Amino acid sequence: FILMQKFPLTRFLIAFASLVIFLAGVKLAGEIVIPFLLSLFIAIICSPAIRFMTKRKIPLGLAITLMLIFIVVLFLFLAGMINSTIREFTASIPQYKEILQIRLETLKTFITEWNIPLTIPDVSALESFDPSMVMQLVSRVLLSFSNVVSNVFMLLLVVVFMLLESPVIKYKITLAFNGGKSNFNQEVEHLSRVVESIIRYLGVKTLMSALTGITIYVVLDIFSVQYGVLWAVLAFLLNYIPNIGSVLAGIPIVLQALLLNGFSDGIAVMIGVIAINMLVGNILEPRMMGKTLGLSTLVVTLSLLFWGWLLGTVGMLLSVPLTMALKIALESSPNTIQYAVLLGDVPELEKGKYLMNK
Repeated sequence: FILMQKFPLTRFLIAFASLVIFLAGVKLAGEIVIPFLLSLFIAIICSPAIRFMTKRKIPLGLAITLMLIFIVVLFLFLAGMINSTIREFTASIPQYKEILQIRLETLKTFITEWNIPLTIPDVSALESFDPSMVMQLVSRVLLSFSNVVSNVFMLLLVVVFMLLESPVIKYKITLAFNGGKSNFNQEVEHLSRVVESIIRYLGVKTLMSALTGITIYVVLDIFSVQYGVLWAVLAFLLNYIPNIGSVLAGIPIVLQALLLNGFSDGIAVMIGVIAINMLVGNILEPRMMGKTLGLSTLVVTLSLLFWGWLLGTVGMLLSVPLTMALKIALESSPNTIQYAVLLGDVPELEKGKYLMNK
C-alpha cells in the first residue's frame, strides 16, 4: 500500500494487471456472462411496456405474462420463417447455378464490349458452386439455431425474474454498494440515469431498426427480390451494430438481386438500400437520439471492436449500451469523473470547459 502511494507507476501497473485478469475472467466465463447480458437487456427493453401496463392497473404478474407470450410468439414466427427460407433456398440450388452461369456470361460480354480492363477466370459456375458446401453451411446454421433454442427457456426464465425484481432492484444494488454512505439518494439517481439512458437508446434504436427493415422489405417487394422478409429481419437485427451493421446487412441483399434479378434491378436495389441507410442512420436516428448518447464516434467504433472481441456477436450488438453504462458509472464518482471525459463527445467537452471557466 505504501509503495502504491509513493510510486504512481506501480499503482497504474497493479490496476492494469487487475483489469487484464478481470477481462480474462469475463472472456472465459462467456457462457454465463452472455446469456446474463442478453436477459438483462431484454428485460430493460421490456420494462417500458411493463411500466405502461402496470400504470393502467394491470397486475405486474399478468403484465409480465402478456409480454412473455408476445416474445415467444415473435420468436416462433422468426424461427418458422428462417427454417422455411432455408428449405426453399436448398431446393432452389440447381436453378441458382444456372442463373449464376448466365450472369457471368453476360458480365463477360459487357466487359468485352466496353473494353473494361478486368479479367474474369474462365471457370464454370457449375463447378465452383458446389451444393455440398451450401448444405454444410445450412447444417451449421441449423445446429447453431438449435443451440439457441435449447437456451431460450433459461433466458426467458431469467428475464421473468429480472422483471419481477425491477421495482426494487436499483435500491438493492445501491444498498449493496453504498457502504452506509449518506449519498444514498444520489447513487439511486445515478443508477436510474444509467437505466433510463439505455432504455431510451434501445427504444430509439429498435424503432429505427424496424423502420429500416420495413422500408428495405418494401424496396425488395417492388423489385420482386426473393426472401424479402428474411432480408428485412436481417437488416433489423444487424442495424443494432453501429457503423458496420447496415453495411453487412446490405451486402447479401445486393448480391442476390444482382444474381437473380439482373444487373439493372440489382443496381436499383443497391441504390435503394444505400438511400435507406443514409436517411435512417445519418438523418432520422441522430435527430431522435439527440444528445442522449454522449459518446464520440471514435469511442463507438473502438467499443464495437472491444466488446466484439470480448463477448462475440452479442458484444457487438450491445457495445453502445455497455459503453454508455460505463461512461455514466464513471461520471457518478468524483474519483473517476475525469475518465468519463475520454468517452464523451465534443459538446460535452465544451460544456466542461465552460464550467471550468465559470
